[in-house]
Amino acid sequence: MKLIVAIVRPEQLSDVLEALFHAEVKGLTISRVHGHGGEMEHVENYRGTTVKMALAEKVRIEIGVSNHFVEPTVRAILGAARTGEVGDGKVMVLPIEKIYRIRTGEEDQAAVTPVVPPDSE
Repeated sequence: MKLIVAIVRPEQLSDVLEALFHAEVKGLTISRVHGHGGEMEHVENYRGTTVKMALAEKVRIEIGVSNHFVEPTVRAILGAARTGEVGDGKVMVLPIEKIYRIRTGEEDQAAVTPVVPPDSE
């Protein structure tokens, strides 16, 4: 099981959600976040001491998936979020030690939906 964390441009969110829907990836969390990476909006030296960095608005998507869904999920996000410009974002894949579904008490693979990738049905 993996936790996929993607940081994408807000204007690409609808494309990413559509791509995830077509990849049959369900169950995600979306948060608005601010940060910066390679894109620095403006750097200014004032009397040799002040550097101004503007934080860009981004969207953070978190998706818990079974191992079979890692590649389809990452491909869907990369394809839909890419504009080719600096600031497109990142996708991180992290290991999950344990998952519990609160409603049913299911654990691990049973608590992650879906479990079987669409290609193997």
